[in-house]
Amino acid sequence: MKSNDEIRVLIADDEPGMRLILRKMIERTEGFTLIGEAEDGQQLLEMYREHKPDVVFLDVDMPRLNGVECANRIEDEDPSCILVFATGHEEYRRDAFDVYAFDYLVKPFPIQRVTETLSRIRDRLMLKKRPAIEKEEAPVKVRTSGRMMIKHRDGVTFVNMADIVLVQREERSTVLYTVDGSGYSTGDTLSEMEARLDSTVFFRSHRSYIINLNCIHDITPYGRWTYVVRLKGTDHDALITQDKYEELEKMYE
Repeated sequence: MKSNDEIRVLIADDEPGMRLILRKMIERTEGFTLIGEAEDGQQLLEMYREHKPDVVFLDVDMPRLNGVECANRIEDEDPSCILVFATGHEEYRRDAFDVYAFDYLVKPFPIQRVTETLSRIRDRLMLKKRPAIEKEEAPVKVRTSGRMMIKHRDGVTFVNMADIVLVQREERSTVLYTVDGSGYSTGDTLSEMEARLDSTVFFRSHRSYIINLNCIHDITPYGRWTYVVRLKGTDHDALITQDKYEELEKMYE
C-alpha cells in the first residue's frame, strides 16, 4: 500500500501503557500510520478536527470528556470515521454500539484481537475505494412530486426531490447529495429533513443517514450490527444498522 493510501489513525487513552501497546500494533501493521495520541477527551476532539483521521481508537473513561461523548461529536461531524473502543469497562458496550462503533475491545485484550480489528478495518476501507458505480446505472427518476427548498447561509437552492440520492450529517450540518454529484448543505436537522421527504422512497437507515431506496446498489457488513450501503449515482456510501436492515428486508419481502 502506498504511503498516500495509508490509513491514518488517532489514539486516545489516559493510560500511557495502553497508548504504547496500540502504538506498537499500529506501527507494525502494514498500511496504517499513527498520526497522534491524545491523553483526554478534549485533546482528542482538538486533534481529530485538526488531522481528520480515518480511524480513532479511544477509551471510555477519560478526563475532561469521556469516550462516548467524544464518539457522538465525531459521528456528528463525520459518520464515516471508524471508531474502535479499547476500554476496561464492559458495561459501556451498549453505549458504544449506539454510536455505531466498529469494534469494542475490553482490556486486557489479546494482541491478536487488535490485529484482527485492524485487518477488518483495512478490508472495509479497501472496499470503500472500489471504483464508483457508473452514472449510467443511476435509476430513472422516481415518482416523488415537487421540489425542495434548501435554506443555507448564502440564500436558498431548489432541488428536485427525485434527484436526491443521499442525505447525511457532515461537519455538523445536513448535506443532500444528488444524482449529478452536487452536494447541498443546510442547517436543518436530519429529522426535519426526513419529515419533508417521501417516506415511501426515502429511508432513515441510521441516525446520520437517509437513503433513496431506488438508488441502493449493494449492502455489505461493517463492524458489528451495522452494514455499508453503496448507492447508484454517487461515490458516497451510507451506513445501515442491524434493526434498520431487518426493517428493510421486511419491506422487500
